[in-house]
Amino acid sequence: MAFTENYDMVVVGAGHAGCEAAMAAARMGLKTALITMNLDLIAQMSCNPAVGGVAKGHLVREVDALGGIMGEVADAVGIQFRLLNTSRGPAVWSPRAQCDKQLYRVKMREVLEAQPGLHIRQAEVVDLVIDDRDQGPGIRDQKDEAEGLRPARRRVLGLKLRDGRRLLAGATIITTGTFLNGLIHCGEERYPAGRSGEPASVLLGEALRRLGLRTCRLKTGTPPRLDGRTIKWDTFEEQPGDADPTPFSFRTKKIVQPQVSCHIAFTTPETLRLIRENVHRSAMYSGQIEGIGPRYCPSIEDKIVKFPDKTQHQFFLEPEGLNTHEVYVNGMSTSLPMEVQWQIVRSIPGLDEAEMLRPGYAIEYDSVDATELDRTLRVKSMEGLYLAGQINGTSGYEEAACQGIMAGINAALWLKGERPFTMDRTEGYTGILIDDLISKGTNEPYRMFTSRAEFRLHLRIDNADRRLTPHGRRLGLVNDEAWAEYEQKQARMTALEQFLVARKADAEGLSRAGFSELTATAGQTWAQMLKRPEVTIEPVLRAVRDDLVKEPLLAHLAELPEDDPVARATIRNEARAVETEIKFAGYLDQQKKSIEKLKAAEAVTIPEWMEYSAISGLSREMKEKLERVRPLTIGQASRIPGVTPAALSLVHVSIRLQGAKRTAAEA
Repeated sequence: MAFTENYDMVVVGAGHAGCEAAMAAARMGLKTALITMNLDLIAQMSCNPAVGGVAKGHLVREVDALGGIMGEVADAVGIQFRLLNTSRGPAVWSPRAQCDKQLYRVKMREVLEAQPGLHIRQAEVVDLVIDDRDQGPGIRDQKDEAEGLRPARRRVLGLKLRDGRRLLAGATIITTGTFLNGLIHCGEERYPAGRSGEPASVLLGEALRRLGLRTCRLKTGTPPRLDGRTIKWDTFEEQPGDADPTPFSFRTKKIVQPQVSCHIAFTTPETLRLIRENVHRSAMYSGQIEGIGPRYCPSIEDKIVKFPDKTQHQFFLEPEGLNTHEVYVNGMSTSLPMEVQWQIVRSIPGLDEAEMLRPGYAIEYDSVDATELDRTLRVKSMEGLYLAGQINGTSGYEEAACQGIMAGINAALWLKGERPFTMDRTEGYTGILIDDLISKGTNEPYRMFTSRAEFRLHLRIDNADRRLTPHGRRLGLVNDEAWAEYEQKQARMTALEQFLVARKADAEGLSRAGFSELTATAGQTWAQMLKRPEVTIEPVLRAVRDDLVKEPLLAHLAELPEDDPVARATIRNEARAVETEIKFAGYLDQQKKSIEKLKAAEAVTIPEWMEYSAISGLSREMKEKLERVRPLTIGQASRIPGVTPAALSLVHVSIRLQGAKRTAAEA
């Protein structure tokens, strides 16, 4: 008889999505099992040893604001911090941290093992335990349901492991990353693997395929790693981190790791020649790879082929940790043969004697069409099954983490019989990512950008806590200490805004701030002055320093601490957040009106029983698109590629007409 363990929830895969999902479920009081094929590689940074970046930093902040753990772990092991895009507007400022790769997984495991109710198990999942009895109508294929042909809506009851065990649970979350039928390519060589040195998950891939879910084949890649002792560092431009590091977590008080620099390098004409002459040997161009690669993180051979007029390409030499000489070559992802990679590396001055520790490679893997999911990341055709991370077609640790925490939260709420927690496009980049995936799907690895946000001035890194921490508190993910700190921060920011609105700018203050040359300042408050593009918060605070020290909530702004760089960054960023709210108040008000219109469209729900095939006037193409996604609202339907305003009008009218027919039939 098989050995059986019982849990409330099981999470398959201990990558960045799985860690967040399991932690959220355990913090919400559920007995949770986290299954990984290797306990020593929990939260492994398979590609670059960094967290954050443009838009990705926004996602990490949102995960942290909800009560997730990626931000605080990255802060604990970060060896270089940079706030990107500071020369542009505050909507696109994004934090990034170079991390110690080994310390990251050690710290993440430490955090997970300290969480009560979370049980980590090393095992390989080979199948799902499924109850084939019909669980009631779902929200797919209403036409088949009407004709008595609707497929049974089954329920996932847990997992079968290779060692014979069964893990039974009320909900199952699958976060397998690139492991589902993973296949590595390095030139002409190819072999099954989940990532270098680890086996692929073949049996689980077959089990998911038997569920009948739509899948596609995607590809990603990684660059060679070099021995830092063989690099001539003086040849390259140094790229240090910020003097005052901006942490990811709102709760981080100190950066504990020594800080290091990265370096900037460029290809040479010889580099380009080598790639052009050997591009036919790349798995990407030989026809060996079926999967579609990431558009916004192309391989070096992709760059050369797609941008033939560009004579030089930049890349970065990034240390993988404090206790290793291994260096990650960011920007040189490749699937060229190993000997060609060696020649390419040595074609660059300063790397002419560099030793390659690991070659780059491409990996293709199975992913599920995310239009199979609802907004909670539950598979629409199944009960109790959730998917998160790269299995849904995304790329990147940060995109995986935000899906993980949302899947963990919603699976827990479903088990508790409570209403789901979802974000729309106006509430966070996490909401945008999920909405894009479930409404449009993706045929290439999805990467988040600030340009995907319609209201990005509202979705800044500095207000992620104000947007989401109250939700995290309600869900049980934010503890008393973190909540008290959040309330104190909001009180400080409110006090500063009120202070600036109430204080008038006098001649002495303007002189102290360096604004004596400004005209039309008579009678203006400091808040009104801040609306001018040339006026920023730092000189204003210097001008009113004597008044700040008299205010209990604002005295800390009078003098920044000299010996605490994190505190300096935190204080400065809080003040800049207040400046943003004042300076861009007019734009923010305009966006609020647009947000209200979008929310009005989202408020018009499309019933589960909607029969698109019965809508007269809809083209066959339009019916197929709507049936495939089964949108929940008119707003979601409007974002399905190819769905026209005319089609939306017909759907809107048909909601009332079909509803009236159903009412009459039931009478």
